[in-house]
Amino acid sequence: MLDIVQIPVLSDNYVYLIHEPESSATAVIDPAVAEPVLAAAAERGWTISDIWNTHWHPDHTGANLAIKAATGCLITGPAGEAAKIPGIDREVAEGDTVTLGAATARVIDVPGHTAGHNAYWFTDDDALFCGDTLFALGCGRLFEGTAPQMHASLSKLMALPDATRVYCAHEYTQSNARFAVTVEPGNSELLARVVAIDAARARGLPTVPSTIGLERATNPFVRADVAGFADARAAKDRFRG
Repeated sequence: MLDIVQIPVLSDNYVYLIHEPESSATAVIDPAVAEPVLAAAAERGWTISDIWNTHWHPDHTGANLAIKAATGCLITGPAGEAAKIPGIDREVAEGDTVTLGAATARVIDVPGHTAGHNAYWFTDDDALFCGDTLFALGCGRLFEGTAPQMHASLSKLMALPDATRVYCAHEYTQSNARFAVTVEPGNSELLARVVAIDAARARGLPTVPSTIGLERATNPFVRADVAGFADARAAKDRFRG
């Protein structure tokens, strides 16, 4: 089984260290800043061998070059955004696989937030690293893509097994929850989840990872059709609750 370490950085980002113990290979997912990531790896005696980027935004690639300079790691990122990924060595797209020692992840193209966004799914470890496409109780803003694109991307992720853990890149859940209950005020599973989220945040605990099953039951963005999704995304962009 993979060892997964969640590193909070900036105001609400999560960077992930993934360690495959058989080979000692270690990947960083979406490094925003270098120092806490290098420190977390050193603390555990891990050597970073890879960086995997889900998309080009600076809060996901900002430490690529610094970590590569410190470790000599290989940088993998989405082919559709390769020109914007600092230090990229390998371009990947839907249908490709990436390996970390004995572990293998499938690459899934999930455009919408950005035009070439992808995700990495470790099928044997029930772990999905989806950047800013799917959030706990939310989804990414449509900076470069369209509502139909994002709806299709989310539908791909919702086809994964219920037990799949969703490692998204931001702690947005409490804000997302406040919006979600305006869309589905009668969803009892959602209302129970909101209580648990508020309790966790009051104790300073993360609400990530989620699971595909939990999102399917409570996330209004993945429960809507294309038109409903477009309406919900536009409403969320205006929401100030």
